[in-house]
Amino acid sequence: MTDQAVDPDGVRLLKDAAVEGPFLGRSRELKELRADIERAGLDTLSGRKAPRARVLLIAGRPGSGRTALAEELVRQVADRYPDGVLRARLTEPDGTRVPVARAARDLLDALEVPAPAGAAEDQLTETLRGVLAGRRVLLLLDDAADAEQVDALLPDNPDCLAVAVSGGPLTGIADVRPCTLGGLDSKSAVELLSRSTGSVRVTVDPRAAEGLAEQCQGQPAALVLAAGWLAARPKAAVADLAKQLHAETGQGTAIGRALQLVHASLPAPAARILRLLSLAPAGLADPHTASALAGCSVSAARTTLDDFVAHGLLHAAGSSLPQYEVPGCLHPLLRALAETHERPAELQLARARMLERTVRLLQSCRAITETDSPQAREKLLGMPSSLRFSSPRAAADWLRVRRPALLASARLAVADGELDTLARRLMSQLVRAMVAHCGTQAAASDLYDIHGLVLDVAERRRLPRERAAALLNLGDLDARTGRTADALARYRAALDAGREARDPYATGRAMESVGGAHLELGDYDRAADWFGRALAERLARDERADAARLYGRIGAAHTYAGRYGEAQRNWRAAVAGHRKNGDLAAQARALSELARVQEYAGRLEESLRTCREAVEWARRADDTRLRAALHLRLADSFDHLGDPASAALHRRTAERMLEEEAPEEDSEPEQGANTCEIRSTPAED
Repeated sequence: MTDQAVDPDGVRLLKDAAVEGPFLGRSRELKELRADIERAGLDTLSGRKAPRARVLLIAGRPGSGRTALAEELVRQVADRYPDGVLRARLTEPDGTRVPVARAARDLLDALEVPAPAGAAEDQLTETLRGVLAGRRVLLLLDDAADAEQVDALLPDNPDCLAVAVSGGPLTGIADVRPCTLGGLDSKSAVELLSRSTGSVRVTVDPRAAEGLAEQCQGQPAALVLAAGWLAARPKAAVADLAKQLHAETGQGTAIGRALQLVHASLPAPAARILRLLSLAPAGLADPHTASALAGCSVSAARTTLDDFVAHGLLHAAGSSLPQYEVPGCLHPLLRALAETHERPAELQLARARMLERTVRLLQSCRAITETDSPQAREKLLGMPSSLRFSSPRAAADWLRVRRPALLASARLAVADGELDTLARRLMSQLVRAMVAHCGTQAAASDLYDIHGLVLDVAERRRLPRERAAALLNLGDLDARTGRTADALARYRAALDAGREARDPYATGRAMESVGGAHLELGDYDRAADWFGRALAERLARDERADAARLYGRIGAAHTYAGRYGEAQRNWRAAVAGHRKNGDLAAQARALSELARVQEYAGRLEESLRTCREAVEWARRADDTRLRAALHLRLADSFDHLGDPASAALHRRTAERMLEEEAPEEDSEPEQGANTCEIRSTPAED
């Protein structure tokens, strides 16, 4: 952790509060922890090589400085681990246990190792261990809820070190001696106070400063709050604060008493913002979040949040955009204050305002990428200036920084159960923004989670159309990652939901997807049958372009099965369909596939004629790459016919075309639009 970062449980304070300085106290604990790294483990003593990474455990209550100590230890020994430091938080600010799969995926993302979307926990942890097997890394696992979380993420590599932070012992992990934290020693606690309040007030009344540290029980988080209170009141004496805290003795923990005092001293609008920050998803807030929760302006919210940082109530999240984190030790206390001072209906209204603001920001984030759409530009200009982004780059940066909070917003909205309409709109806009800025492939893991949430809401609300859409999207992502059997089950369920909703789009697409899954599994007869069912649906609705494409898919299934006569008939039907639709490029591709089948059937002369025809249509379509591919196919055909001179001519032509063709950027496959689609949300969203 850098000197200007702030730990919610620690003693390293904010640069904003003018209290930066070296780490305070805990010298004995640091010495013991560093010695523990060198200590011979039980395996070494028994003559065996340690099979896994050494685990150091720092245990203490929230607010005791446990994370700050872990970060200081990491800073001191990081140079021993040339492959870097990995961090994962294993408990949400509201106390929810982070699933191991999510933590493993976040660590793999930090290592820039792609993991399949929707992969199971065992697969993700196995991949993580495999990646770390040949590296020397330091792993910081903060706020571990139980031993199972830590054990699942441990590298099978004794050259790595894991530093775990927890509220108590991690029973079940062998050879771990916890370093249990209490309060800071009196000298360090007083020095911590003097950094923020200035040395004069502490020097003129050292006994009062020691008494205040005692009232705070040496807890760094309580001392930070007390120091912030004093810093905001230059004329207040240390003894006055010590007396006020002493009067509250017996009323909760030291941190709770200090927070109550700070909260009571705030102006009413600021106090309300502070309470409502307990609703911030993942404990992450920005000015828009605070503005929506409290119903105030964005500028006023940012000023208040910066004041909270100076008082030790929040800390900056360390990003390029203004973002703040609610300290984990304060989150349950703020939630209790909110429940005491706000009616349940007001809390629900604040949640709704926050979700609505997030939806509108996501709409703006996506709309700024649609520069060719007059409707999108008009909608963007109709939004308040505070909701508009200056450029697509600014929107992408906001989406990247806010990604954890946005995903947490979706999870919390679905778990709430009473804001499903807003939750559906939020997830729809989140998917579209991610696809617009990241692409379907890069965002696949997040999309998988979001579509799973959509499915939860659809099943709870009995919405068959949304259920079908979510199942189709999940099936597509399963198919892309090789889980074809799982994808087939999703597609069949989507077909049932589409029929229940009487949605012809979902029904037809599910039939085609079932056929595609059977094709991937090598069951060509079933694939052709399902493609035929989907074709009948398209023909009945006079959807000619899709019908032509399905003729081609049926032809492909027959080709794989070796039924070349059936394949040729269907490919000819595809050619005729594309010709009627005026799609020259698709016509050329269908002719190319027809030529391939003719070649497989041993009809080389006919294949040559068809391929030449395809070249002509590709020329008319101005598809240079397709023309080059067809010339290469002609070269292969001439080789088979024993004409190497003609084959060489066509190869040179293809090479010249590819050299002249400017390299195209990789684009998402057309199917990606379906993968991210949530069709049942209102069009105006």
